[in-house]
Amino acid sequence: MHSDTTTAEEPATARGAVAIITNRRGDLLLHLRDDLPHIAWPAHWSLLGGGCDPGESPAAAIVRELDEEAGLAAGDLTELFEIRDEHGSGQVITFFSATWDGDERQLPLSEGVKLQFFAPEHLDILTIPPFIRDGIHRYLAARPA
Repeated sequence: MHSDTTTAEEPATARGAVAIITNRRGDLLLHLRDDLPHIAWPAHWSLLGGGCDPGESPAAAIVRELDEEAGLAAGDLTELFEIRDEHGSGQVITFFSATWDGDERQLPLSEGVKLQFFAPEHLDILTIPPFIRDGIHRYLAARPA
């Protein structure tokens, strides 16, 4: 008797990357997303980043996304951890940390409404996607005082 062990291939999990960018004061750079119904998390404050192109690694994607969205080349880009966006895109998102000390109002923002640095103690009043908030809290808890 012949047993067919061939199974259909599962589609690859969609992936993305975001960057927790801090300045020398420890403020975090957040991005106010457009208020458009066809995007994930419209009108929410989030981190810069986006989806990986086919065959693109999260590390390459975050460098590309920072440049495309804000003309930004952040220093000390470090991979941190992954979190799934369970209630939005469903993507597995790789979080990175980086530093940048410029004036965010001078960045050439190509999508979204605004970029702004926030002190960590002011984040609770902002509308932030749950997985982004979880990632920021995880980052802040692990960072040296």
